[in-house]
Amino acid sequence: MADFIEGKRPVIEALRTHVPLKYILMADNLSQGDSIVRDIQRKAKNRNIPIKKVSKKKLDEISERGSHQGVMAEAEPFGYVNVTTILEAAAKSAEEHDGRALIVVLDHITDAGNLGAIARSAESVGAAGIIIPNKRAARVTAATYKSSAGAISHIPVSQVANITSTLDRLKEEGFWVAAATEHASDYIWNTNLKGKIVLVMGNEGEGVSRLVLESCDFGVKLPQVGEISSLNVAQASTACMYEWLRQNWA
Repeated sequence: MADFIEGKRPVIEALRTHVPLKYILMADNLSQGDSIVRDIQRKAKNRNIPIKKVSKKKLDEISERGSHQGVMAEAEPFGYVNVTTILEAAAKSAEEHDGRALIVVLDHITDAGNLGAIARSAESVGAAGIIIPNKRAARVTAATYKSSAGAISHIPVSQVANITSTLDRLKEEGFWVAAATEHASDYIWNTNLKGKIVLVMGNEGEGVSRLVLESCDFGVKLPQVGEISSLNVAQASTACMYEWLRQNWA
C-alpha cells in the first residue's frame, strides 16, 4: 500500500527531514507564483526527486484525506532489517563500549509519531535497534521521519511476527529483558541495567501485554510526583533509555 504525503507544507517538511520520496505529484493548474510551490520544486531538484504534473482530478482520486492542495508525494518503502542484523549491531556495541548494548522492543505501539520520537531517543543513546510487531502496530511512515527528526534513517528497525518468541531469542543471546510497567516492584534507578538490556515498552493505552510481560525478566517503573497519572510512551521510553545509558556510562 502506497504511503502518500498530502499537502504543500507536509511535502516541504518531508523534503526537509529527508523522507525518501519516489516522486512528487503536482496539479497542472498550480500557480507558479506560489512561493511554497517554488520551494518544493527547488528542494526536489536538489534531491533528484522527479515531479510529475497531473490533473487535480487525478490527485482527488489518489487522496485519502482530500487535503492535497494540489501537491502529493509518495514515500519509498522503509528498509526493515531482520533481528540478526540488530543482534550484530548489539554485538558491535558491546565490543566497543565495555559490554553495553540496548535493544528497544515496542509491544504494539500504534502511533507512528510515537515510534519516531522513540527512535530519536534510541538513536541518541546508541541503541542497537528497535523491534516492532508486523501487525496491529505502527509502521515507519512519513510521520515517523518527522517526529524522529530523521533519526529513523540511522537506527535498524525489525518487524517480527511474535514478540514473545523474539524475546526468548534475545535472552538466549545473553540479554536481560526489562519491561516498563507501573506494576513493577521497584523504581528504574534501583534496578541494575548494566550490560546487555532489552527495554520493552507497551501500547499507549494498555501498556505491556500480559503474555509479553511474562516473557520479561523483571519490570521497571518511573517515579511519579505530580498529579498526572503517567507520561506518554515516548517520554517514558526516553527516561528509561537515558537511565540505561547513565548506568553504563564510563
